[in-house]
Amino acid sequence: MNTQEKRAALGMAIRSRRESQGLSQSRLALMVGSSKAHIWRIESGKVGVGIDDLGRIADALDVEVRELILF
Repeated sequence: MNTQEKRAALGMAIRSRRESQGLSQSRLALMVGSSKAHIWRIESGKVGVGIDDLGRIADALDVEVRELILF
């Protein structure tokens, strides 16, 4: 699995968790101190995610980081 595929898999996992909890991208962004555009780029696999951002996203979604990394 290449880097782009890993980013896409992570983005899909985040989007799936967010949607299952009924959260909008705007709400998740507010919860993690980010912008809606940045959440969109993460979920779309357009950008890599730093460990700090990934930790904040996992906390906001009430999951362990490892639950978002499915590759």
